[in-house]
Amino acid sequence: MTAIAVSGLLWAMPGMADDHQKSGNPELAQVLSQDFRAKDSARDSFRHPEETLSFFQVEPGMIVVDFMPSSGWYTRVLVPYLGKDGTYIGLNPEVAPDATGYAATMRDTAQRMPEQAAGWVGDQGAKVLGANVGSIPEEWNGTVDRLLIFREIHNMFRGDSLRPTLAAARKFLKDDGLVGVVQHRAKPDASADYTDGSKGYMREEDVIALFQANGFDLVDSSEINANPKDMANYPGGVWTLPPGFSGVSDADRAAIAAIGESDRMTLLFRKRP
Repeated sequence: MTAIAVSGLLWAMPGMADDHQKSGNPELAQVLSQDFRAKDSARDSFRHPEETLSFFQVEPGMIVVDFMPSSGWYTRVLVPYLGKDGTYIGLNPEVAPDATGYAATMRDTAQRMPEQAAGWVGDQGAKVLGANVGSIPEEWNGTVDRLLIFREIHNMFRGDSLRPTLAAARKFLKDDGLVGVVQHRAKPDASADYTDGSKGYMREEDVIALFQANGFDLVDSSEINANPKDMANYPGGVWTLPPGFSGVSDADRAAIAAIGESDRMTLLFRKRP
C-alpha cells in the first residue's frame, strides 16, 4: 500500500463524525478526568467511553462483568465509576495449564484481577472480583446487571470461547441484564476468510446472528464508535491502524494515522427468555 494510494482513498471517504454527543453524565465525566487516566485518555476520542457506557446503561452500584479486561483500559473507568456499592468482575476464558505468553496472563483471574485493579486505581470504587469462564461461582448466577465485551468478539470466535461465555452469561445475568458489545466492523461484503477472526474484523450481521443463536436478542445499536474512514481491508488486519501500525512503512504512516482507529459496531443485547 503506497502513501499516495492511501491518501487518495482518504479523500474519497467521508470524514469521521466529530459531533458525538456527550452523555451528560457528570459522575462518569469526573472519572474520565482523573489523573490516573492521563495515558488512557489519549484514546477517548476513538473509544468514546462516556457515550458508550451510557448507551450500555451502565450505572453506579451495578454488578458488571468485563470480558477479557486485558491491560485494564476499561477497568480503570469502570471500577471508580461503579463506586463503593458496585462490583466489577474481570472475566477471562479458560486457559490451558501449560499456556505461555499473553494467554498465561489470563490464568488464575480470581487471584490476579483484584491485585491488578488495585495497582491501577488503588482502593477507590467498586469491589473487584475475577474468574475464568469455567470456574464462575454459582452464587453469581442471576446477579449480574451487565456483561461488556470490548473488541474481543474476533478472539472469542477464533478461540472457540464465544459459545461457553454466552452460555455462562445466560446464567449469571439477571433477567433484565444486558450485554454491551463493541467490535471492529468489517464491510458488509467482506469475505468469510477475512472475517474469520484472524484480521480482527467481524461483519455486524454475523455478530448479531451469533448472539441470536446463543440466546440473546438485539435491543439497540449505535454509531458512537463508527469511523467511515476505515477501509477495513488491510492485509495485516485491524492492527494496521493506530495504535499498532503493524507492517506500515514510514512513507504510509501519516496517511494511516489520519484514518484513526477502527470502525466499530456498538450493539446492545438482552437475554432471551
